[in-house]
Amino acid sequence: MTRQRLTPDSPTTPPVASYVSGTSDTPLKGQTIGDCFDATVARVPDRDALLSLHQGLRYSWRELQAEVDKAARALLAAGVVQGERVGIWAPNRAEWTITQFATAKIGAILVNLNPSYRTHELEYALTQSATATLILQGRFKASNYVQMIAELAPELAEAQEGGLNCPHLPALKRVVCLDSADALPGMLTWQGLLEGAETVSPARLAEVQGALQFDEPINIQYTSGTTGAPKGATLSHHNILNNGFFVARAMGFSERDRLVIPVPLYHCFGMVMGNLGCMTHGATMIYPGDGFDAEATLTAVENERATALFGVPTMFIAELEHPRFAEFDLSTLRTGIMAGSICPIEVMRQVIDKMHMEGVTICYGMTETSPVSFQTLTDAPLEKRVTTVGTIHPHLEVKLVDPANGAVVPRGERGELCTRGYSVMLGYWDNPEATAKSIDASRWMHTGDLATMDEDGYVAIVGRIKDMIIRGGENIYPREIEDFLYTHPAISDVQVIGVPDEKYGEEVMAWVKLTEGEELDEQGLRDFCQGKIAHFKIPRYVKFVDAFPMTVTGKIQKFKMREEATHELGL
Repeated sequence: MTRQRLTPDSPTTPPVASYVSGTSDTPLKGQTIGDCFDATVARVPDRDALLSLHQGLRYSWRELQAEVDKAARALLAAGVVQGERVGIWAPNRAEWTITQFATAKIGAILVNLNPSYRTHELEYALTQSATATLILQGRFKASNYVQMIAELAPELAEAQEGGLNCPHLPALKRVVCLDSADALPGMLTWQGLLEGAETVSPARLAEVQGALQFDEPINIQYTSGTTGAPKGATLSHHNILNNGFFVARAMGFSERDRLVIPVPLYHCFGMVMGNLGCMTHGATMIYPGDGFDAEATLTAVENERATALFGVPTMFIAELEHPRFAEFDLSTLRTGIMAGSICPIEVMRQVIDKMHMEGVTICYGMTETSPVSFQTLTDAPLEKRVTTVGTIHPHLEVKLVDPANGAVVPRGERGELCTRGYSVMLGYWDNPEATAKSIDASRWMHTGDLATMDEDGYVAIVGRIKDMIIRGGENIYPREIEDFLYTHPAISDVQVIGVPDEKYGEEVMAWVKLTEGEELDEQGLRDFCQGKIAHFKIPRYVKFVDAFPMTVTGKIQKFKMREEATHELGL
């Protein structure tokens, strides 16, 4: 990855503005996902492509292509057409990835459904996206997917196989169950679906695939929901294919790399940064399990001689703290990605020293930007990896603006982070109003994150605009207080929020997770703050917790913290 070009600076000019454009000697890929997939197969047909260890499945690129093409022909045989939405509701497994590439080959739009969804959330996503085909697992942990879809579409109990007519979900035409033993009479089984492939020729698939354009929508991903109702970010081949490519390129990927992917496929982290990152370079995708398990992940790294590992900080912490950690040979690791939240410096040191991931990188982005906009280089200083999210990605632009007037702020000052370029989504699915609020007339994506940029172009996220606390007219940035409280030896993690207050409008509250074996009370925390931070920043309320409400991808849900605290405090 070529370093970014910085705006000119000289003593006679005003302070350097917080604007950077990312340059690269490698052009963007003007391909569809299906065409890029086939090109990779032609280049490295016999190398390992996909290993789903918990299923006992292993595919070379040639073998994976055969499965993908069969599934693509089967979907055509079932009546799926270009632009139609195909939902996938399952944890990590080979069929998820086969469906991802098969839908791309026929131009169907894959709708990623969170495996944690319950009936209300499922109904919302299926209805909002007008999903016509739903592919689901039978059950997973405490979730019975078949039972939940049957509650919404009871007609499945008596409908003819693949012939659903449900007034409550009128767009839904067919449901495919990956686990035949759990299928209802009105469902197709995965094997039953694949049998239909015989009625569609490879030439017909090639014709359909060849007519697709790379700017067409191929994926709908619902936002994590840290601020309320999810919105469906609509992404094109061009968006996610190129983002996966450049993310993996920043790690130095080639066909020799083997990536362990314990993060969920339904999220960009798994399906774009993981699957598409590997596919574009001919690297190997390795799924250690259908959900995260520290021991399974470590076992996968050792047994498969992995060179790279993905995860959010809590996953790496769980691996490092596993009782058998020292028994695993992780010496083949060299790189990977840690994303989702800022990594504590001691954790980063251990990942580098004990897990041999000297080239571990930090990534930042959002679903709406495919997702990565910033990434640290593999040789970035340790300090940059734990205090910033890196520098701008190739072919993208960033600017930090004053939220009040939209003016670009000088380096070192806080501003709202905005990005522009190939990675910005087409828009929110069937929601032009929300799209217009996020993407301005000049195609800048407004992230809602507050950030600063240093003289080298490294960007640090300092908070959310919506998280900013206004106490008696004073603007308080929670991240500033969190960073200070992290320096207390008894504090393992801390999140700061604003709660309602009659006198000041808002007051500061800290949710604190203590380091195991350490003790601290409210007064001790306030005493620690006295004389070190401004009095109005000292938390009025303190709550000691074992965990924080968060999404499955590791993002803290501060809106839930505010709701809970407001109720508990009687505010």
